[in-house]
Amino acid sequence: MLGEAMILFQIAGIGMIVAIIHTVLKQMGKEEIAQFTTLMGFILVLLIVLGKLSELFQQIKSVFLFQG
Repeated sequence: MLGEAMILFQIAGIGMIVAIIHTVLKQMGKEEIAQFTTLMGFILVLLIVLGKLSELFQQIKSVFLFQG
C-alpha cells in the first residue's frame, strides 16, 4: 500500500517541479526550452507508469499461468 502511494507522490512531485520550471522559462521568454522540459517530464512519468504496468502484467501472467 505504501509503494502505490509513493508512486503517486513521485508523479505529483515531478508534475509540480516541471510546472514551476515551465513557468519560469516561459517568463524568461524561452518557450521552446519550456516545452522541451514539459515533454521530458511527461516522458519520465510515462516511463514510471509503463514500468508499473509491466509489473502488473507479470503478476497477472503468473496468476493465470500458475507460475511462481
